[in-house]
Amino acid sequence: MDDQESIGSSGCESCHGPGSLHIKAGGGKGIFVHNPGDDSAACMECHQEIHAKFNLPNHHPVLEDLMNCVDCHDPHGRDMSKPFGGLAFARLNQSCAECHQEQARTFVFEHEAMREGCTECHDPHGSVNPKMLIQRDSNLCLKCHSQIQFPGSGDIFIGKAPHSFSMQAGSCWTAGCHTQVHGSMVDPKMRF
Repeated sequence: MDDQESIGSSGCESCHGPGSLHIKAGGGKGIFVHNPGDDSAACMECHQEIHAKFNLPNHHPVLEDLMNCVDCHDPHGRDMSKPFGGLAFARLNQSCAECHQEQARTFVFEHEAMREGCTECHDPHGSVNPKMLIQRDSNLCLKCHSQIQFPGSGDIFIGKAPHSFSMQAGSCWTAGCHTQVHGSMVDPKMRF
């Protein structure tokens, strides 16, 4: 179901269940009303593709009932139809920062990807990659950081520095080079 379509056509009963049961029971808070804030199952009925991501090896613990969808999403807000634009974008990053304070703090040397938002590198629902990264190893870094291979040399340059050897040793961060991927207080190359 298209997000824009689902938001425009969804009523209260889509998430909270039939209002008639609530009325027959005499009203009252919580009687026959499903609360997605207590149980994400209501969200998963429509968002099945997201539900599948929570089964991947690295995911936020929604299915384990340690988190739920409304911890990050406002089900009554406009953010649901355009979650990555304007104020919704700022709220999404703020939502991540509520739990991931160390990564979201202000750095002297900021990684430019942080301005684009957490979802530039992470899938907030789940991934086969560690840390819920959208791509594995150096492929994630090379998505933004240009690479130049000089003919005959076999060396890959990023900026003015050769990277072929270090990239064979692991990803940009696991090789011990750029360990502060969110930003650094002391090194513009985010080494520590």
